[in-house]
Amino acid sequence: MKAFLILEDGMVFTGTSIGSTREVISEIVFNTSMTGYLEVLTDPSYAGQAVVMTYPLIGNYGITPDMESTKPWPDGYIVRELSRMPSNFRCEGTIQDFLKEHDIPGISGIDTRALTKILREKGTMNGMITTNENYNLDEIIPRLKSYVTGNVVDKVTCTEKKVLPGKGKKVALMDFGAKNNIAQSLNKRGCEVTIYPAHTTAEEILSTNPDGIMLSNGPGDPKECQDIIKEVKKLYDSDTPIFAICLGHQLMALATGADTYKLKYGHRGGNHPVKDLVTNRVYISSQNHGYAVNTDTLNPDVAVPAFVNVNDGTNEGLSYVGKNIFTVQFHPEACPGPQDSAYLFDRFIEMMGGTK
Repeated sequence: MKAFLILEDGMVFTGTSIGSTREVISEIVFNTSMTGYLEVLTDPSYAGQAVVMTYPLIGNYGITPDMESTKPWPDGYIVRELSRMPSNFRCEGTIQDFLKEHDIPGISGIDTRALTKILREKGTMNGMITTNENYNLDEIIPRLKSYVTGNVVDKVTCTEKKVLPGKGKKVALMDFGAKNNIAQSLNKRGCEVTIYPAHTTAEEILSTNPDGIMLSNGPGDPKECQDIIKEVKKLYDSDTPIFAICLGHQLMALATGADTYKLKYGHRGGNHPVKDLVTNRVYISSQNHGYAVNTDTLNPDVAVPAFVNVNDGTNEGLSYVGKNIFTVQFHPEACPGPQDSAYLFDRFIEMMGGTK
C-alpha cells in the first residue's frame, strides 16, 4: 500500500506503508544511530514525534529483548529500506508486526537522506503520514503548522512508584520518561532505586531520606513542565546529591534561573562528541533532545558549564557551585550508543558517599 509523508512546507514523499495504516500528524525528527533501532523506538523521549532513521537499512536483526520501556513511543517511523527477513538468534519478530501491534504508522522506501538534509537546512518540521491518495494539501498544511507536542511528560511517566531492590545507596529516580537502562545502570552498581511518577512532590521524595536523586530524560519542551520545575527547585535547595540527564538537566537549569531554547534540528543519535571542560577529554555520546540550555543565562554563582558539544558548541552539562549536583544533556547509560561516559554513574555514587 502506498503511503505519503507530507511536510508543513508542502513537500511530499511517496513510499510504502509499514505498520498501522492510520493517519498521524507529528513533529518529524531524525536519528543518526547505525544500530539500536529498538531502543530508539522504545525511548519515551520520542513521544509526540515521528522518527526518521538516517541509516539506510533498518530491521535486519528484528525485534529483540532490548526495549527501553514497555512499549514504543514515536507517533510514526520513517525508513529508507525495511528488512523483510530479520536474522538473529534473539529475534522475536519483525519491526512491521511490532509497529502494527502498537498501532504506529510508518513509511519505507523514501529518500531519507534527502529528507534529513531538508530538516537540517530548514529545521525540524511537522508532518503527516497518511495512506490517503486523495489528500488535500490546502487542508492539510494549516493542520500541520498548528500542531504542537504539548506536555508529553504526563503521557510517558509511570503511574505509581516502584522499587528495584539493592543493598547499596538509596536513589530516588524521578521518571519524566526514563529509559530502563538509567535505573539498571544504578541498580547494577548496587543501588536501591525507587522510581517515582513525574508529579511526585519534593516533600514526599525527601521524606524518605534518599542518598541521592536522579532526574531522568523525557520528551517535549522543558518549559511545559512548570509544576515539575517548582518541585525540582525544592530538591535543589535540599542539599541532597543530584544527577540529572537530558530533560532533567534542562529542568534543573530552569529551576535555578537559567533559560532553554529550541535547537534547529536537535541532537539524536549514538555518535555525538562532547568535551569535558575540566579534563578536555572528548567522549562519544548517545543523545536525544531538541532543546538546550542557554549558557548566557547562567548565574556563574549557581552553575558553570561542564561539557560542550564539539559539533556545534551547545551546552552538554552543568556543574552546580557549592552543591553536590551535576547534570548532563547526553545519555551516559547509552542504549543505543557508546558507553564512554558510563563513569558518570560512578561519580554520582561517589558523591553520595559510596564507592564505585
